[in-house]
Amino acid sequence: MKVTINGSPYDLPEGATVANAVTALTTATSGVAVALNEEVITRGAWESTALSERDRVEVLTAVQGG
Repeated sequence: MKVTINGSPYDLPEGATVANAVTALTTATSGVAVALNEEVITRGAWESTALSERDRVEVLTAVQGG
């Protein structure tokens, strides 16, 4: 299925979840926030939130620096 992650098209398998989308983009294990179709998805719901064709996912990671 085709979804958009951070503005770029991605092909993910049917039944893919928000967690799969995050893994496709980053290996970060903390400091990550996700919005699905402009609604924030809590980390606890990533594995159980299924994606659908043409969903829009935004994955944001915290960056430290100074």
